[in-house]
Amino acid sequence: MRTDNPILNPLLAGDHRTSSEIVSEMMNKSVPLKEIYEEILKPALYKIGELWEENKISVATEHLASAIVESLLNEIYLKQNSSKKSEKTAIVTCLENEHHQIGARMVSDVFELNGWKVYFLGANTPKNDLMNYIQMVKPQIVAISLSIYFHLPTLESTLDRIRSEFPQLTILIGGQAFMRGGQEILSNYNNVTYLPDLNAIENFINQNENEL
Repeated sequence: MRTDNPILNPLLAGDHRTSSEIVSEMMNKSVPLKEIYEEILKPALYKIGELWEENKISVATEHLASAIVESLLNEIYLKQNSSKKSEKTAIVTCLENEHHQIGARMVSDVFELNGWKVYFLGANTPKNDLMNYIQMVKPQIVAISLSIYFHLPTLESTLDRIRSEFPQLTILIGGQAFMRGGQEILSNYNNVTYLPDLNAIENFINQNENEL
């Protein structure tokens, strides 16, 4: 992971134009989408989140930076081409009361660029709605993003519910929350896998698609 992040200061300054120019330059140099996401945008957002938790920046600054990054994701994705095709389906979502959806959006983009059909449910998805959507689309994978460590009990209750209603469904878990620990709770559930980054997600897709 890079230690010199060129986009951090423009994001903190709310400078959309400079942020967009940095990303455009990387794309013009054929830097892969995953690298832009994993090495530039993701660590910048993690750092901004830390600054907010330490009361070094305001909620407004954090929200503006997040809004700029979501706009950049749209710019990047629209310029991507993929010839991969798959018959597989994934649901990508955040938990109830999780309002940070950018990480989940990045995961959704990786699935789509690998040819999957993706239902991106976004932030603050009620548990009942998630269950209903799983029943409706019958995905091969549900990917859940967790950004707030203190929401681990919500994750556990969600996993309990999914396992009760869909005992064989493959579940992928990730997010900033696990930088503080908590991975051990996942061992209580069968067919639940923690994946720390987008590279791990793509490797999982490539290695397991025929078995799903």
